[in-house]
Amino acid sequence: MKATFYIVITVLTFNLSFAQNQKYIDSLKNEYNTMPDTYKKVQTSARLFYAEVYTNPKAGFNHALQAIELSKKIKYESGETVSYFHLGVYYDLVHNIDSSEYYYNKTLKLAKKYNDNVMQSKSLSVLAGIALERGDFELAITLRNKATEKFIKNKDYLSYGVNVGNKAIIYSEKGDYKAAIKESLLALNILDTIDREPYRKADINIQIGDIEIRRKNYYEAIDYYNKALKVYIELNDNIYTSNTYINLGSTYIDIDNKVKAKKYLEKGLKIARTYEIKDNIYKALTSLSKIYSDEGLFDKAVSYLRESEQLSKTENNSTDYLYVITEIGSVLCKKGNYNEGVKYLDLAIKKSDSLDSKYQLKIAYDERAKAFEKIGLPNKALADIRNFITVSDEIDNISISKEIEELKTIYKTEKKEAAIALQQEEIKTLNEKAKVDKLTKGLYSGGMFSFIAVSGLLFFGFQQRIKKNRIAREKQEEIYKQEIAFKQRELTSQTLHLVQKNTFIQELKENLEKIKKSPELFKVEFRRLVMLLKKQNAEDKDWEVFKSYFSEVHNNFDNKLKTIYTDISEKEIRLASFLRMNLSTKEIASMLNVLPESVLKSKYRLKKKLDLDKETDLNHFLNNL
Repeated sequence: MKATFYIVITVLTFNLSFAQNQKYIDSLKNEYNTMPDTYKKVQTSARLFYAEVYTNPKAGFNHALQAIELSKKIKYESGETVSYFHLGVYYDLVHNIDSSEYYYNKTLKLAKKYNDNVMQSKSLSVLAGIALERGDFELAITLRNKATEKFIKNKDYLSYGVNVGNKAIIYSEKGDYKAAIKESLLALNILDTIDREPYRKADINIQIGDIEIRRKNYYEAIDYYNKALKVYIELNDNIYTSNTYINLGSTYIDIDNKVKAKKYLEKGLKIARTYEIKDNIYKALTSLSKIYSDEGLFDKAVSYLRESEQLSKTENNSTDYLYVITEIGSVLCKKGNYNEGVKYLDLAIKKSDSLDSKYQLKIAYDERAKAFEKIGLPNKALADIRNFITVSDEIDNISISKEIEELKTIYKTEKKEAAIALQQEEIKTLNEKAKVDKLTKGLYSGGMFSFIAVSGLLFFGFQQRIKKNRIAREKQEEIYKQEIAFKQRELTSQTLHLVQKNTFIQELKENLEKIKKSPELFKVEFRRLVMLLKKQNAEDKDWEVFKSYFSEVHNNFDNKLKTIYTDISEKEIRLASFLRMNLSTKEIASMLNVLPESVLKSKYRLKKKLDLDKETDLNHFLNNL
């Protein structure tokens, strides 16, 4: 039986309140139980899947399994394909990404087998989403492009526009905001030609607004949010109307317009409370609490945060809960209630550490250090400052790794552009040669003497051109050599500076240990040292400069390592980079703020991972890579 079965495409966009209608579910179950085993029964099972999977995932899972079994029994190819897709949806909902990916790939395989272009495009689209979640941007873009081809072939221009919008999200996550804006505007142009589902255009406007926020173009973001808000209000879309009001309020906080920020946040909160939109209630409350805390209205701020705390507990959202308890601890300390504030910060540090949330851990250590200083516990304050510095360094290292990836992408792009320019120059040279060949043939017909004379001139001219090109090439090569030499000198300089900086920090830590023994001296020096360390941590851009020069001088070094040893970590690449610079163990230890013994152990582990024998020198191997 070959009946087409694409209920998945439309049912996915239904309002969830529809799926929660128990009367509707009972009606479908009654219908399903009385139907013969035909393709219509499989389609009814699919409706049951979407009716129950969001409120009772296990029930949805069982419907999908029944549909697969029945589809195989009656040889309903389309039903089997879509039902495997439903299993992917189920595992998505229960956050089992590996199983979800497996069943989406299974769907794609069946869709190809049965030449089902619609399900191929849907599978490619959701697999792109999983690739993005895993941080594999290149695979995500590749899958989005394949899905786009299928949507165009199917003449499904609505899905095509949405898919282009989703591609923009990938570029945004990569930090390529220019490409993200370009793809988002393309999505808007596509969706402008379609009358159906106007909320899709509004969603893209929200997306562009979010990108502009990342670019710190706050007023442009407000314009896009307002465009989206108008559509959501017209459609009576309460969830997204509330969400957009909250986005606007948060943006007005960024530009320090607290009056408008309160206005929009209160509007968003009112709608969210009316329709019990818990995520939006949480977002509005936390943003408003920040405003009230800044205004010195600590009781009101804490009241809002305690409500947010209960919401995040109820929703089992660890990230939100962690943020809230850190904020409560901070506001209570600002209010002067240090004992209770420290209790919340203790909990925040414990939770942050268990969840490996370094950013929140950093904030909690900072806030608790201030509290310990206020209540006269200098030793504990000093310990928290040390922890604050350690976590800050770890965050910086992660940031540097991300920036290196972005630079590699830029390098690849520039390399492609250079190759294209070279090809164009070769084409130009070939065209000139073709003209010479044509002229030569004409000379043959005009007489041998003329040919020899003109050929002599051409040969002389050709020799001159070769000579001129050789001189130009040699000059260019000399310029390149000078640039590389300059960058090598700069890299050496930056490396020395980093060694000196980290030596300074180490000495500073040792001085802090001495200060600890003298409480009187500690009280005088404490504030100055805290400010100095924070300034050093927040403003130091040395790593960024170092990374830039290293990337240019040692082309593609990290890529070569990753190609040969796919499981090599970013920390190991960083160590390998320092070794390639021929830095000593002591210098590397100083830069990394570790003991020389730790560097030696890391070198041993790196050599073992690279599978080098005892006779092979690690530095020599890396320098010749």
